[in-house]
Amino acid sequence: MQSQMLPITMPSPTTLFRTENGDDVDNEQHSRLLLSSSSSSSTLSSNKDDDSKEKMPFLSRALSYTHLTHLISNKKKQKRRRGYSNDDSLPSFSRQQSTLTQEVTHAASETYLITRLGFELLRYLGVGYRWITKFLALGCYAMLLMPGFIQVGYYYYRSRQVRRGIVYGDQPRNRLDLYLPEKSDDGPMPVVAFITGGAWIIGYKAWGSLLGQQLSERGVIVACIDYRNFPQGTMSDMVKDASEGISFVCNNIADYGGDPNRIYLMGQSAGAHIAACTLLEQATKELGEGDKTSWSVSQIKAYFGLSGGYDLFKLVDYFHERGLYRSIFLSIMEGDQSLRRFSPEVRVQDPSIRSAVQLLPLIVLFHGTGDYSIPCDASKTFVDALRRVGAQAELILYEGKTHTDVFLQDPMRGGKDELFEDILSYIHAGDSASLAKDAVAPPRRRLVPEFMLKLAHKVSPF
Repeated sequence: MQSQMLPITMPSPTTLFRTENGDDVDNEQHSRLLLSSSSSSSTLSSNKDDDSKEKMPFLSRALSYTHLTHLISNKKKQKRRRGYSNDDSLPSFSRQQSTLTQEVTHAASETYLITRLGFELLRYLGVGYRWITKFLALGCYAMLLMPGFIQVGYYYYRSRQVRRGIVYGDQPRNRLDLYLPEKSDDGPMPVVAFITGGAWIIGYKAWGSLLGQQLSERGVIVACIDYRNFPQGTMSDMVKDASEGISFVCNNIADYGGDPNRIYLMGQSAGAHIAACTLLEQATKELGEGDKTSWSVSQIKAYFGLSGGYDLFKLVDYFHERGLYRSIFLSIMEGDQSLRRFSPEVRVQDPSIRSAVQLLPLIVLFHGTGDYSIPCDASKTFVDALRRVGAQAELILYEGKTHTDVFLQDPMRGGKDELFEDILSYIHAGDSASLAKDAVAPPRRRLVPEFMLKLAHKVSPF
């Protein structure tokens, strides 16, 4: 049966459908509309013998529906080919590109920050023979450990278990990194708040990434707290930043699966000194009248001090001989008059704060006997002073280990790491399930060949 010819009429001019090479205008009009008035039909009829005029037949109902459906299908295919999808979500490739761009941007900004601060430091210190040799030795040391640094750096920037740059205060350096274990059903996890070292002038939160990776693999959350270095800030600023970072951990770690009742404070080298000063100052504040505190010493289960110095009066001359000149060191510590305030070993023996000392948690100090950056006697005398005033204090020494052996070379060596196992023994004390997991945990893999580690041990400037 022949289809009936049906014109489409509107209140205004009559509309006729016509296609041009299969193209269309938009989703509402998938063919070109030729508009003609009611008088146009007579014009077409009168001019049908004119070859210059194109004849336009009306479309049948069936033909117009089939043809328009075909056009709509073609249009959708063209949009898919051209990438004009109406889906608001980005393709996975675009998301990957965006993520990679963000990572590169973050790494570039971090590199720029460190480089700029390094030049500021050099301008302040001046360029002398000792500093030149130290920086050259540091460069050789870093190159020898580069295979390990690359692997740790890849983990730091690419692992989903690392939350970088969490803001805890209003200063530019008030950031911390969180190293989170894989999710488990064992309940809230213990937490280590870590203050990195760096001679008070080159400290940075990423220095703790190896420790963070190690402990997080054993079910421990690690928060590496950044702080202002000299000359950005002096010792008071560093203590203030550390206190604010610890406060953030105490008050917010439950949101990340941490146990606010099992928080351990740890510092390494200068970070051990800063953490000890922060802990003692907080204990003193808690006994003061009207002093407001955002965290309590009672929230800290134990303090771990690694390769730290705690009596500045004994260290001024020693550091001067090793290149950290007296004038610079005293500038960092805010002058001779502040050495007592920032010497925890001296302060704990002050009878006026004896009650504050009683608030301190268990203090465990770790030190290598071969450490020539800060002699192990610094930890020995601090433990003795703490015990004399009734505080709980323990000392663990590592025979022949240098300042960086226990913190960098040994972990990169793989296998069993003495410091790491000792820290876990305190954190998991009383937790039979965690201790059982520690006993059967596989040894860590080696990151750097042995001969490179031995060379790094010899050239290390620390």
